[in-house]
Amino acid sequence: MLLNADECQVALIDYQTKLLPAIADGAAVLAAAQRLARMAALVGVPVWATEQCPDKLGATDDALAPLATRIVPKTAFSAADVLEPLLAPAPAETPAPKGNARSLPKHLRKAPPVPQPERGCIVIAGCETHVCLLQTALELLDSGWDVCVVQDACGSRDVRQRDAAFDRMAAAGCELVTVEMAGFEWLRTSAHPQFRTLQGIVK
Repeated sequence: MLLNADECQVALIDYQTKLLPAIADGAAVLAAAQRLARMAALVGVPVWATEQCPDKLGATDDALAPLATRIVPKTAFSAADVLEPLLAPAPAETPAPKGNARSLPKHLRKAPPVPQPERGCIVIAGCETHVCLLQTALELLDSGWDVCVVQDACGSRDVRQRDAAFDRMAAAGCELVTVEMAGFEWLRTSAHPQFRTLQGIVK
């Protein structure tokens, strides 16, 4: 499955000032998250961010926060509950058919289908991979979202924990991608008007 910019949203999990110094190769993980958010902005992909207990773990990194469409706090490890109201579009209003149920044609007696999200693919990255990121990804997957995990923008204090989480998410049905995969799949062609700008972000 190739990523389509019109169908994606980005979720950045807990890139917080007091957590990042403890993350293995944290500077590279943060830089990858910044590139991902900048690429998303180029192609009109919304970027949501979360903060785990910000009073204790600090706010989202100063360089990353302005790239987010919205930042929401949380206390649960999974961010699914706070993210899903942002991810899901408002349900379309369907006018109620007139007449009682018996007088209606059969095709009008059935309940209208539940509208599907316009952007049903969540491109997710964050810290720590084996805790908040993992639990968020699995809960979103269980709720019917397509979930793509951006490996190079994910981090944990211990790389063994991080890698075990990648294995588990892949086995559950998450797609594993990288920042560059996401960016170039969103463009699809070097003829895209944002190609040179995105290429500059990569370099």
